[in-house]
Amino acid sequence: GHTYGRFYTNISGVGRLGKNMLKTDIIHYLDQCELSLDDVKIDYNKGFYPMGALLKFPSVESFETAVRQTIQGRMYRLERVSPDEWEHKISLNGKAVLLQGVPRNAQVDDIERFLCGTNYEPPPFENFIRAGVPEPVRMVLVKFGSRTDATNAFIAKNKGFCLNNPVTVRVIQ
Repeated sequence: GHTYGRFYTNISGVGRLGKNMLKTDIIHYLDQCELSLDDVKIDYNKGFYPMGALLKFPSVESFETAVRQTIQGRMYRLERVSPDEWEHKISLNGKAVLLQGVPRNAQVDDIERFLCGTNYEPPPFENFIRAGVPEPVRMVLVKFGSRTDATNAFIAKNKGFCLNNPVTVRVIQ
């Protein structure tokens, strides 16, 4: 049967993966474990920073190989988790983007205008406010029908402008 694990950074005081880490980065790091994109779920906090990743290994041997690889590299840790933790973790699977820096006064039609030319799923969009300097940052989660559509939106819209404010776009794994 399958074995499940949590993969996270070993750097003290950090406790999370790099904000731009992709599923493929983890798969390449654990290159001897036969993982696929569907075997990795990124675990985000409320601000959409990746805290770690849940991994589904095809066997106990594959999990033990991953443990040996993480010990040798010393940058990451891997611990076993229950199958329930894997089952309850929702994954956006690269089919969503996070817009950061959307003006607080932007309405839905302003966001739709910003997304013009992309294949996004219709509103409602999920809105979040994150603490920032000098003022809080508004973030909007936008879902797409496929990974390709989300990636194309990232390519076309990253560093674009919404109501004269620069907006950065991140694909959510």
